[in-house]
Amino acid sequence: MYPEEMVHPMREEMTRMGFREACTPEEVDEILGQSKGTVLMFVNSICGCAAGRARPAAELALAHPVRPDVLATVFAGQDGAATAQARRYFTGYLPSSPQIALLRDGKLVFMLERHNIEGRMPEEIAEDLMNAFDRFCTPAESPASNR
Repeated sequence: MYPEEMVHPMREEMTRMGFREACTPEEVDEILGQSKGTVLMFVNSICGCAAGRARPAAELALAHPVRPDVLATVFAGQDGAATAQARRYFTGYLPSSPQIALLRDGKLVFMLERHNIEGRMPEEIAEDLMNAFDRFCTPAESPASNR
């Protein structure tokens, strides 16, 4: 584990984007186990792939008009039990850091693993995320459509 003062800015970067941090298995289950709608679960990491590619890609993707209902994050290597619990929902995928999963009604529908992230530009990764949002998330209603 790294000292908390090292990882705090990385945690803060995610919460600034609107991600809810899950630090315990119970918090993970509260988010993933009982969710209706879509949840983007970001497995954060101290590695360069997370800092230079995955987190910037998530921020770019969240500017898209179609977004998941809930944004959540766990921190691999820091919140081990929470990360392990999140990965129990990632059926068919090995642990990876970083890792970005999209779940709909508690079922995994899309996954980006480290090998889908490393060596790619944030814009390319964001495009993958936005395509998944378009496919699996319901567009938010605009105020004009409620009239």
